Amino acid sequence: MASRPVPPRPQGPPRPGVSDRWFKVKQLLHSRLVSSLTPDQLRTINKEGIRDSIATVLERIVREQKIPMTLNDREKLIEEVLDEVFGLGPLEPLLKDHSISDILVNGFESIYVERAGKLVETNVRFRDAQHLRLVIDRIVSDIGRRIDDSSPIVDARLKDGSRVCAVIPPLSLIGPVMSIRRFGKKLLTPEDLMRNETFTPGMLEFLTGCVKARLNVIVSGGSGSGKTTLLNTLSRFIPEYERVVTIEDTAELTLQQEHLVRLETRPPNIEGAGAITQRDLVINALRMRPDRIIIGECRGPEAFDMMQAMNTGHDGSMTTTHANTARDAFARLETMVMMASQNIPDYVIRSMLVSAVQIVVQCVRLTDGTRKVVSICEVRGAADDAVVMEDIFLFDRKGVNTRGGIEGSFRATGIKPLVLDRLKSYGVKINPLIFEERQEVLG
Repeated sequence: MASRPVPPRPQGPPRPGVSDRWFKVKQLLHSRLVSSLTPDQLRTINKEGIRDSIATVLERIVREQKIPMTLNDREKLIEEVLDEVFGLGPLEPLLKDHSISDILVNGFESIYVERAGKLVETNVRFRDAQHLRLVIDRIVSDIGRRIDDSSPIVDARLKDGSRVCAVIPPLSLIGPVMSIRRFGKKLLTPEDLMRNETFTPGMLEFLTGCVKARLNVIVSGGSGSGKTTLLNTLSRFIPEYERVVTIEDTAELTLQQEHLVRLETRPPNIEGAGAITQRDLVINALRMRPDRIIIGECRGPEAFDMMQAMNTGHDGSMTTTHANTARDAFARLETMVMMASQNIPDYVIRSMLVSAVQIVVQCVRLTDGTRKVVSICEVRGAADDAVVMEDIFLFDRKGVNTRGGIEGSFRATGIKPLVLDRLKSYGVKINPLIFEERQEVLG
């Protein structure tokens, strides 16, 4: 069986032994550099202006300590000190690598990255747990958040929009840990997703029509399955004249509309007060004259207010949620609505949700790292205390080829969706042949 090529590991300082001396030299260089600069210089410092100062200090240290060091090692050490001063230390080379989609820090000595859906261990490491903690503190302080014993979990974001989740002891038993979910510099277009076999032209045509006809859409899937990417893609088909309000815990949607209002939640302050939740923002958004409300991820009581908005003139709204199947997603929405309205009977909640949500799209990240839309379901009503849903498009998984790729086929089920009349009333023309579509995927 042919083996898949192993991607190269990102380079960093050598492993323990040689790396201990490397870190000592770098720490000494960093401390001497800072002590040699005046307060005014520290305030006005810039990356290029300090490079010569670092080189001068390094030359002095190499002579004093009699350390054998090549020219390449010196340049590398200077870059790493610059990363310590202006960036995120050892993580900077990984952040500059656009092929990496996730950076997973499992303590100061173990860092993994994800490339093309596959996890790979790197030889990058921090000096110690305190070094890693300093980097985490720098990240969260830049956006006005905090992480300490009273608040040992934090969600933050980097300047490039990457999402960061950090956990420190006592919750983490292996020292500070951190995950960075990165987003590509290039926004993926619908054509890009079709080339990647995320969905078929027929599926895209149907979903595009649903967005234009202001149907309410739920995008469901697991972590890293491509929900946000698909939501960004579908948002491209919202007309430019509509006012869109987005609501997120950590801002990561990249909508292209000009008339766009972006809202983000706020955690409690050091006294435990002042938190602004997604539900607060949904309620407030209704007063902001939105044409559509897009919630980055629905995970709590805000589902109740979102459902009410969808049923009271804010159709065309969209959100994502975590679930294994489209039917599980609908059941989760019921549970989330009940969290905010315990006095409303189950059948009333189900009836309101059936009226609010028309389309559920299920995304999955497969074992070969590819992401696919595995089902597009239409919500047709409720009967006998159950929701009636029909699959319009499906992905049938068949097996794994010799390269480890997933083989299968996209297919239309042949069922004509009831929403076609709604699409027609909005002037959206759908080719009837898409409901007979079939496309093989060879991995």
